[in-house]
Amino acid sequence: MSELRILRNYIDGEFRDAADGRTTEVVNPVTGETYATAPLSAAADVDAAMAAAAAAFPVWRDKTPSERQKALLKIADAIEARADELVAVESENTGKPIGLTASEEIPPMVDQIRFFAGAARMLEGRSAGEYMEGMTSIVRREPVGVCAQVAPWNYPMMMAVWKFAPAIAAGNTVVLKPSDTTPASTVLIAEIIGGVLAELDLPKGIFNVVCGDRDTGRLMVEHATPAMASITGSVRAGMQVAASAAKDVKRVHLELGGKAPVVVFQDTDIAKAVEDIAVAGYFNAGQDCTAATRVLVHESIHDEFVAQLAKAAADTKTGAPDDEDVLYGPLNNANQLAQVTGFIERLPAHAKVETGGHRVGEKGYFYAPTVVSGLKQDDEIIQNEVFGPVITVQSFADEDQAVSWANGVEYALASSVWTKDHARAMRMSKRLDFGCVWINTHIPLVAEMPHGGFKKSGYGKDLSGYGFEDYTRVKHVMTSLDG
Repeated sequence: MSELRILRNYIDGEFRDAADGRTTEVVNPVTGETYATAPLSAAADVDAAMAAAAAAFPVWRDKTPSERQKALLKIADAIEARADELVAVESENTGKPIGLTASEEIPPMVDQIRFFAGAARMLEGRSAGEYMEGMTSIVRREPVGVCAQVAPWNYPMMMAVWKFAPAIAAGNTVVLKPSDTTPASTVLIAEIIGGVLAELDLPKGIFNVVCGDRDTGRLMVEHATPAMASITGSVRAGMQVAASAAKDVKRVHLELGGKAPVVVFQDTDIAKAVEDIAVAGYFNAGQDCTAATRVLVHESIHDEFVAQLAKAAADTKTGAPDDEDVLYGPLNNANQLAQVTGFIERLPAHAKVETGGHRVGEKGYFYAPTVVSGLKQDDEIIQNEVFGPVITVQSFADEDQAVSWANGVEYALASSVWTKDHARAMRMSKRLDFGCVWINTHIPLVAEMPHGGFKKSGYGKDLSGYGFEDYTRVKHVMTSLDG
């Protein structure tokens, strides 16, 4: 066995072990073997990171938008320049296919950072004016302060960008905790950002990374210093964060998962829809809050659709990161493999596994692309997020039933409608209770448009000007004209 890689926290411009020396193992999901260790950070480490972020905040807050833009553009350039290194680290830590990670994650990440670099110079507010006789009012948009951020394990690099880029662009400072199963790429991003900050002679504490487990995240959210807590994770984790933040009235930003309905009407081009839905359902092993894994198809085309989808699934390949033919790699960890397996093992008698439904190989956490049909609206696998390469199919009779079933879950992040009827598409986009509605496509995202849900999918937006504004506060300033 090769020597274990040692990952460290990044606090105030320095790489540090946990103050008490504790570590946690980091596993390669392709092999199921430990390949690195990371700090298991406790209160002393969180205190140090928060102190560094708080000390850096007044200086960074007072930089002009153009200065913040310059720093972010340099960060984007530096990440782009080290793309191959980042992809290699991400692939080892997550098992993602190397080619797809390079083509589907690095370019959006870089683009998103550059978008927020521009957003830093586009602060918006009401026009200054006399809204009361003898008084002039202006509106200031200001950063909120130190931000405690917790990122998930499904897209470690990209979710780190979604967290730090808008926060820093708005003038905040950051303490970011990656998932305990996927800290490696975030630690490398810290090295890259640290180099840029040093080059520009900016405060070292603008960006800090603290590795650890749920207790570490809890300590960050409960800490007195942050003005805002942001998490992408499970509903349970989000509820805990919201409850904890309420104790001292912290601002909270939550993105908590989804159960995206994919509503396929009878006038759809079945072959094209199947092709696109299979990719949107199985990409990243279905470990995506917006994944196209809950299909509702009109009863008149149900059987044909299921047959074609089952064939597309059977033709989809999972495997090692260096295999250019695979669409997705392993599930992230042993617990996630057990969760996906459990959903299939607990299927009711009326459900039918059309294809897949089993682990692939004896090593690592690979799971076969799976299609399950014959399901009812109240079945566990319909109501709860599987977060794996499993697509369920239900048959609906009419538009009203499709809407009722689509909306009949606790999640409300993303959805899609497949039809050639423009009026129907517009009706459905209005009636679907989800933060995003795609029409005849599923899963594309752009930096300019908001991403975020309703109900138990959380609140607040990632990406876009709305995501940028979430990291600002609004202040009214009124001046007497008689002064």
